[in-house]
Amino acid sequence: MDTEAELSDSWWERVKYYARLTIERVEYGVDAVKELLSTLTSDQRWGVMLKFEDVDPQKFAQLVTDAPQWTEWMA
Repeated sequence: MDTEAELSDSWWERVKYYARLTIERVEYGVDAVKELLSTLTSDQRWGVMLKFEDVDPQKFAQLVTDAPQWTEWMA
């Protein structure tokens, strides 16, 4: 496997891991989700949110309802 593919796999594994953590943190509120996402790059944050929506659309909808400004966190 070449280095670029390894980096891509590593990036994707990190995104999936943080998506699971984000789903769990929804129960603790918007601030808990924001705090977790703040540790990631913008690209990673977007990847996490896309994976989150894919894995648990109901909790994603809950987050969007609780924090309609969530897209502002992505920058």
